[in-house]
Amino acid sequence: MAGRQDEVAREQVVVSRLYARLDELRAVARERLAGVRREGPSGSPQNRSERDAFATMYADRTARLDAVEDRLVFGRLDLDDDEVRYVGRLGLTDDEHRSLLTDWRAPAAQAFYRATALHPDGVRRRRHLVTTGRTVSGLEDEVLDLDAVHDGLDASTLSGEGALLASLAARRTGRMSDIVATIQGEQDRIVRDDLGGALVVQGGPGTGKTAVALHRAAYLLYAHRKVLERSGVLLVGPSRAFLRYIDQVLPSLGETGVVATTIAELLPGVRADGVDDGAVAEVKGRLLWRSAVRRAVRARERVPQHDVAVRIDGVDLTVLRRDVREAISRARRTHKPHNEARATFVREMLSRLVDQYRTRTDSELSEHDVAVLTDDLRSDRDVRVALNLAWFPISPEKLVADLWSKPHRLAEAAPELTAAERRLLRRSPEAAWTESDVPILDEAAELLGEDDSVARAEARAAEAQRAADLAYAKDVLESSGAGGGLVDAETLAARFADSGPVLTTAERAASDRSWTYGHVVVDEAQELSPMAWHALVRRVPTRSLTIVGDVAQTSSAAGTRSWQDALDPVLRDGWRLAELTVSYRTPATVADAAQRVAATAGLPVSPLTAARDVEDALVLVKSAEPVADAARHAAGLAVEHVAADGAGRVAVIAREDAVDALRTGLAEALTTALGGTEAARLADQRPEDAQVLVLTPREAKGLEFDAVVVVEPTDVAAGPGGWGDLYVAMTRPTQRLVVVHEGELPPGLVHDG
Repeated sequence: MAGRQDEVAREQVVVSRLYARLDELRAVARERLAGVRREGPSGSPQNRSERDAFATMYADRTARLDAVEDRLVFGRLDLDDDEVRYVGRLGLTDDEHRSLLTDWRAPAAQAFYRATALHPDGVRRRRHLVTTGRTVSGLEDEVLDLDAVHDGLDASTLSGEGALLASLAARRTGRMSDIVATIQGEQDRIVRDDLGGALVVQGGPGTGKTAVALHRAAYLLYAHRKVLERSGVLLVGPSRAFLRYIDQVLPSLGETGVVATTIAELLPGVRADGVDDGAVAEVKGRLLWRSAVRRAVRARERVPQHDVAVRIDGVDLTVLRRDVREAISRARRTHKPHNEARATFVREMLSRLVDQYRTRTDSELSEHDVAVLTDDLRSDRDVRVALNLAWFPISPEKLVADLWSKPHRLAEAAPELTAAERRLLRRSPEAAWTESDVPILDEAAELLGEDDSVARAEARAAEAQRAADLAYAKDVLESSGAGGGLVDAETLAARFADSGPVLTTAERAASDRSWTYGHVVVDEAQELSPMAWHALVRRVPTRSLTIVGDVAQTSSAAGTRSWQDALDPVLRDGWRLAELTVSYRTPATVADAAQRVAATAGLPVSPLTAARDVEDALVLVKSAEPVADAARHAAGLAVEHVAADGAGRVAVIAREDAVDALRTGLAEALTTALGGTEAARLADQRPEDAQVLVLTPREAKGLEFDAVVVVEPTDVAAGPGGWGDLYVAMTRPTQRLVVVHEGELPPGLVHDG
């Protein structure tokens, strides 16, 4: 024991020195940021531009340094050449640029995750440091080369997988924790895989798919920063609750520049909070909408049935069907989106009407006369109506809303659908957008482009701004006495126009629908529809993606049970598969039971080996009152996992139609078990931090809890997500699963009496 305490004391000296260096760097970054901000908006345009760039850099640096406070250093490598190398969340050097701490993503840290006794990779000993705040609270050593270790090694520090097992047994919170200190070799190889192409990570429940995806994003940003810091990384999750759950992982790994979103939030300015039932979502998810939306757009480019008479300045003119047809053809040959190509169509039609005017009045028109006449034609109501009917400017929202609310629009755009399928899609034009609408809206936005009237308004605003900038530049030159020919006002104004606030890559990308990313990470990817894949691949021209999921856990009717079926249409042969086979979350008893149920139901389950088991991990409860008994068991688990030390999470998972009754019953049971004060505290917690809660399987997807109560498993399996929902529900706990049922148990689960 004395030997262990001595080792802990020696490591405390090192850890304290590293935190002191971190504090120094934080102070420098904050001082420089404050100094830049104190300068204010004065100075030349170039100085202001430089100031904004420095402010962004120092703010980002400060955020990164603040985010790595917890467990700054977690590992140590003792190497064959007597070098001692500490591994942590980011790299630190001293004032003379000598390494103090190695970034976990650096090649020099790779052996911490991959070295084994069979392949020590030059490592004599690997030490795991356990810290609480800034205090070393424990350590564990793994000796990889017994012959090379010094004779004085203290055996009391030796252990095998203690650090990993301790992390698995730790109580759950409303935020996901990173696994940077306990990444296993199987996971590390995936984290450090090449940037190019699409990497699909298939793995059963609890294998660490999400953690691996996040650590891979952090690693790629570190290893390929020059490429990715310009274009950014997009992270797509299944729900906003899931994104809240993981939102601290990437900052804690030293990265703050990732855009995190859901498919429902993919389009800036579009709020998709409606919900489609499974049948509607499946129809909307089909790839046929690529051609259907194109037809819907083409339907807004049409030749009128008859010539249209108009009158300008007392002269009778005609919008000829022949001219409209030819102008449409010319506009289409530009290959621009509909709203942008409309400018070509309008310009061509106005030119033809000017020619008519010239012929019918038998007059020579000067350039000025043509410009005036063109403006008169453009502003004439009858001309505007005729041209709009022939080539209608339209927004993506209006185009798609018309498809759902006007049967003739849907019939002409999507003849592939049956009459019954078209009736499924019928809804009010005021109905809320849904997640499955978003990829179709995205396709419409791609084909429509910007409305040219909006572009003209923006151009007018830009010209007004330039005039204001020019006036400001002249004032600067006059007041500074710099008007001696070295720089003119126009040049200075142009520089000033480029010196606005400098946004981070993530901020610019998140607000720009057409932004293309250097890499895209997709979690719970099995839930994506074919149209959602099409929308995502559009955003990464390099086809560099990390795709994680489990096709056995698919809940969405628009999702997939086969990676090949999902990805071949959009990626062809540009993807590769890696598998995670060890479940670190789910106790073996629970994992085995869930695997049996899923396999019996015909789900494509992956090979899975649980890393550990827990006593009494699976409890089956036959009940005549399943709602009341589920609430009572959940309250008992809350006493065991939450109330004892204020940590942990318990979830009740059931079909949607049972959720309300379960929430009422749970509130009453918690009051009985814990008392009114503690029950009220739990009830007042925010949903993302709630320690005891009731969820549907879809809401529980991607989350984990200390204990889970599943209510009526056969009802869950009969719900919208089928057996995949039950597989998800059964595999959420890290410690215990209680199954409460009145009806028969699913095949694979055997009641023990």
